[in-house]
Amino acid sequence: MRSEFPFSRNRRRLIAAAAAGTMIGSLPGWARAQGISNRPVRFILAQTPGTTPDLIARLLAPKLQERWGQAFVVENRGGASGAIGMEAVAKSPPDGHTMIVNVATTLTLPYFYRNLPFDVLKSFQPIIYVGSNNFALAVHSSVPVATLKEFIAYAKARPGQLHYGSPGNGTHHHLCMELLKLSAGIDLVHVPYKGSAGATNDLLGGQIPVMFLPIHSALSFQSGGRVKVLGGSRRERHPLFPDLPSLHELGVEGFDVDPWYAVWGPAGMPADIVAKYNTTLREILSQPDMRDALAKQGLVTRPGSPEDLMQIAKAEYELWGRVVREAKIGPD
Repeated sequence: MRSEFPFSRNRRRLIAAAAAGTMIGSLPGWARAQGISNRPVRFILAQTPGTTPDLIARLLAPKLQERWGQAFVVENRGGASGAIGMEAVAKSPPDGHTMIVNVATTLTLPYFYRNLPFDVLKSFQPIIYVGSNNFALAVHSSVPVATLKEFIAYAKARPGQLHYGSPGNGTHHHLCMELLKLSAGIDLVHVPYKGSAGATNDLLGGQIPVMFLPIHSALSFQSGGRVKVLGGSRRERHPLFPDLPSLHELGVEGFDVDPWYAVWGPAGMPADIVAKYNTTLREILSQPDMRDALAKQGLVTRPGSPEDLMQIAKAEYELWGRVVREAKIGPD
């Protein structure tokens, strides 16, 4: 049985300082008229400060405010795997004054919680796909393998004996490995942690032998001799790290996972406001300084239309639904 959704009412509000880029001082009236109103816009984050969606929001907010002359506030409402922040957005007036930067895996919430107070697709208006940061399969340096083929053989010889870590059920770290297990026919045991720091530290310390990590982190740890990186998760090689082969080209045919982030609003937003956000954000994401800032986090920008985002989201929802069913994944 899936776990109940926790309806937490004790929510903490965080408003970043101007230096963090979440709110900039007032601009002249002529600039303010370029926005949608003279009221502040909230960027809700369903994750905690310091996560990738949080970083994206704090990069986008000052750019939007600079262009529109309208205050943008970043507000973290983490908890329940992102469901608390998503509920806040879904129940907000669809007037463009409450937005969310979210990660693709929140689309898996219905597979882990029942009685969600929103629909992960129907309750939200797609605005724009921001970008993605490929994951990579990493093993601790003590594991006696050098290639993906050797690791699969090593795991097949030890069914149910090897453990892998993740920040928790439904995360990309978790679902990527479950997809690999199904695709490669191996049996690994999931160890869910409460956040990525503990899982990553135990991988680096050798307490767990294998884990999926964001590609830029995995390669950084490899350069320090702490892990061996065996392949990337997206079908094609990551454009920022072209020397790392993909799991698909190394023999796990069809493996194609590209963790992505996007901007959404509540369902029912007026078409002109949706178009205004999409057009402005496309311009912002095309700027070299923004591309460079995101690239430092391993993110590649691919902004498109709201329709493009919804199509991607539906495919993601179906993919993980299949994995959850076939792998018989349950809640924490």
